[in-house]
This record gives sequence, structure tokens and C-alpha cells, in this order.
Amino acid sequence: MRRLLVKELAPNDNSKNQPYLSGSMEVTNILPVGEVYVDETPSGNRIMKALLPLDWLQPDGTSAPAPHAKLILYPQYPEVRFSGFLQNATNAPSSVMTTRVAGRLLFLGRTATHRIIAWAVGPDSRIAAEVRTLTDLEQIGVFRSVPLTGADAPSRLQLLSSLRRIHQQNWIMSKALRSDGRVVRCDSTNCVGYTLEAELGVSRNGVAEPDYLGWEVKASQVTDFTRIPASKAVTLFTPEPTGGYYCSAGIEGFVRKFGYPDKRGRPNRLNFGGVYRTDQRHPGTALTLRVRGFDAERRELTDAAGALALVSDSGETAAEWAFSALLSLWNRKHAKAAYVPAEVRAAPERQYRYGMIVQLGERTDFIRLMHAIACGKVYYDPGIKVERGTNDAPTSKRRSQFRVRFSDLAELYDSMTSVSVLSESAA
Repeated sequence: MRRLLVKELAPNDNSKNQPYLSGSMEVTNILPVGEVYVDETPSGNRIMKALLPLDWLQPDGTSAPAPHAKLILYPQYPEVRFSGFLQNATNAPSSVMTTRVAGRLLFLGRTATHRIIAWAVGPDSRIAAEVRTLTDLEQIGVFRSVPLTGADAPSRLQLLSSLRRIHQQNWIMSKALRSDGRVVRCDSTNCVGYTLEAELGVSRNGVAEPDYLGWEVKASQVTDFTRIPASKAVTLFTPEPTGGYYCSAGIEGFVRKFGYPDKRGRPNRLNFGGVYRTDQRHPGTALTLRVRGFDAERRELTDAAGALALVSDSGETAAEWAFSALLSLWNRKHAKAAYVPAEVRAAPERQYRYGMIVQLGERTDFIRLMHAIACGKVYYDPGIKVERGTNDAPTSKRRSQFRVRFSDLAELYDSMTSVSVLSESAA
């Protein structure tokens, strides 16, 4: 068990009314959730749902799945509720979860395999009495965090300890860790992140999960890591479009229609690039990034089925990213993030060294991301190309990246702190 959370249930927190878990989408950072999808209620409202990988603890110490457990995200309120947790579940605590008795406790234990082991007790139980004696528990949203005997040191301290070790190594050969455990040379210009991940024991596998102990670790190449320019671009994530011409015609058809010949004159190559900020038409491609279903002034989703869209002057959707897909990826990877500056030297061989001062971002949610996009602080900066080789077969490169200036990173997190990996608090 990696973390144990407890929530005191109010009278309305029952199977009929659906227990309240959050007034924002922050809870999807706290709990491991499945893919988010859009559903429509009988009244015609569109809401978001996400299956929860939840098991109920059994009397013999094993666990059994609650196959219909899910989160329901009501963007119009906004709030998140817990639903379906008793349906077809073996030995679920129905007697506790169907009543309106105040003071019941719901326990959710997060495992190393990203599942939830759950149990619930009444207010007069021995466990409830013991929890009430714990008066100094860390508050995490609507939950309190119960310390576990023999638990590892906090992940923040473990992360800083590892980054201190990497910083003190000075120059490190450029490399990447493969999924089979082999370390290989890395000679491309984007190896700064792969090298850092290899030092942390993170393989280059493309899994959409945080890199290290629940932290997304981002390395950013700079000329001097003691003075990072405010305008330095940081890549946040690279989600593939979920709709539009990009998906219906394929990447080659998309680039042929909306791209342009290589600006360096390289033959047989078409590119699609540039910076796209919300509501600003790009002169090179005549496409504009639009936000559909989000009210930036009120900071709320107005349509759960909304999307970011690249739109032509005629109104055609060239590419779009559904909110549900972006939410799944953003909250899974960016609940906690560390931004690490790095310097490079190319001769005699490519090497990197990593800075002493790192930026730690904690507690984000999808609304923060959408507001930053709507305000133009997070922007789309693709690097997509199609080339035709000597055998006349086209090859393509996909890179739909969203980026932010270094000075705007704090817009995405409730807390953004600058920490020295050599400080006593990081030791």
C-alpha cells in the first residue's frame, strides 16, 4: 500500500446520493482513474465519467473488484461524485454505504499497481475511534492521509535526493534506458530528458504515467542553468489529436492539405509547425486554435464534450483534442511535476549536467490547464513532417506538443516552489 486516505462521510454520502469527493477535478490527480469518457443523462446534460480500479477488502484479507465503480464529473456545478461501487461487488460494505448515518469512514488505499483497496466502517467502530485520535493528519482535498507504518520517506524527499545525486555527478554521457533494461547511447538533440530519466531508472517506454514516484520529471536544456530565461519554452505534453481531418485523412493527408514545403529547401519534405495560441490565426497555415466548451472568465467547462480545435477560415476542423482525452492525460501525468534545467556539451561526445535549482509544481487540475490555454499562456507548437525517401515511400513524424514559457509555469499549479537539491530540507 502506497497511500491510505480516509473520508468522513456525511449523511448524503451514500449509494443513493453518491458520495461527494471534490468540488473540482483535483480528485482525478489523487486517485488512479481509468480513461475519462462523456455520457449523456436522461435530461440531456453531458457529463464526464471515469472508471475506478477499485476493490473491496474481503474478510480473509484478499480483495474483490467493484466492477462498476466510477467517478462522475459534473462540470456544470462543478463537483465529482463516487458511484456504482456496490453494483455486482462481492462483500462490499453495503450496510455502511446505504445509510445516512453521519460519522462513517470510507478508506481508500492506493497500491503500487495503481489500484484502490477500499473499506468503510460505521461511526461506532473501533477503527473509527482510533482514527478520531489522529488529530494532525495531512489534508488532501476532502481526504485525510493516514500515515502507514514502515512507509517510505515522502516522495518529494526521495525525488530531491535522487536529483542531488545526479547534480553532483556533473557531466553525464547522453543515454537512454530501454524497456528491456539496457542502457544505450542517445545522440539526438532531445536526449536531455532521456538521460535524466535513465539516471532515475525510468525507461523510454512512452507509458502515460508519471516518471518517478508519482512525479513527472521534465528536463529543459538551457545555456546556463543558473539563469533560466523567462521566455524559455517548456514542453508539457504531446497528446495526439482525437478528431478532425488529422484523424479522418491520416497524418500524410493532413500535412499535404494544411502543411507547407520545407523552409530550408530540403526536397520531398512537407512540414506542419508554428506556434498556435487561442483565437490567433496562424498566417502560415491559415488555422486558428479554438476552445469549444470552456468559459475562461468563469473558469468552468460549459460542455463536457468540448474540445480544443484547429479550425480553418472556412470552419473545417483540421485537428481536435477532446476534453476527456486531455483530462485523462494531464491529470495522470502532471499532478506533481519537477522541472530540471540542464546544460549540454556536444564534444567530444554528447553529455549533460543538471542544475542545482529545480522547480516543483504541486496540485494541478484540468481547469488550470484549460484556463492557461484559453489565455494563450499554454500554446500548441507542433513538429510534424512528411518526407518521401529514395524508395518513394513516405515517412512521417508525429509531434503534437503543447508548451509554456518558463515564467508561466506557476499558472498551472496551486504551489510552485524553487528548491535547491543541496539544501538541508532536501537532504
